[in-house]
Amino acid sequence: MKLPVTGGAEKRSYVRGMFAAIAPSYDLLNHVLSLNADRGWRRRAVDLLGWERVPAGRYLDLCAGTLDLAAELARRNGFQGHVVGADFVVPMLALGRNKAERMLPVTADALELPFADRSFDGATVGFGVRNLSDLAAGFREVARVLRPGARYAVLECSQPPFKPMRALYYFYFTKVLPFIGSFVSKHDNAYTYLPESVLAFPGPDEVARVMTANGFRDVKYERLFGGIVAIHVGVRE
Repeated sequence: MKLPVTGGAEKRSYVRGMFAAIAPSYDLLNHVLSLNADRGWRRRAVDLLGWERVPAGRYLDLCAGTLDLAAELARRNGFQGHVVGADFVVPMLALGRNKAERMLPVTADALELPFADRSFDGATVGFGVRNLSDLAAGFREVARVLRPGARYAVLECSQPPFKPMRALYYFYFTKVLPFIGSFVSKHDNAYTYLPESVLAFPGPDEVARVMTANGFRDVKYERLFGGIVAIHVGVRE
């Protein structure tokens, strides 16, 4: 069966079931497979969010999973607000709910958020937008619930621009990562889906264009770890 990495209801159903299945080993594998670099990537995403502008505000973490990114914000010195962690995979939220105070897990689909217009002071998403069945619709939905001037920080896997690095990355991503992932998680397809979804996902320039066309201005991005991840930051118009 070809994995549903291009969109549609099939992809939404597959992603929900897959993440529910790998939830118990998800945090461990994130740290192991990234050589623990994922912690630093999340810290950098929160740095770029600019939460200090409204330290007592209400923030949204989309595709929140086990709430690692939400917890990174909630634990910051000086943060006095609350972080709503939204995800449609209940087992993932359940595993992360006690990682920090000032967090509220909410079961929600990123394309159909149960929140009022202009109700958040900022938003983050970590390794989630490539799983959406409609990227543009996902950005529009986030823009809808953000207040004008709020920032949206998007942390996502990418592809290294430097050819030798990209060749090494492809080997690791398509050969080593699926083997380790399936061995630890006991899920045959989850860590085959990961490299397929990354290879199918648009590059940083295209992601920035889609953000700009769907509710955000001043969109910038930076590459980390040789370009295997990128963080986009846009301001709600």
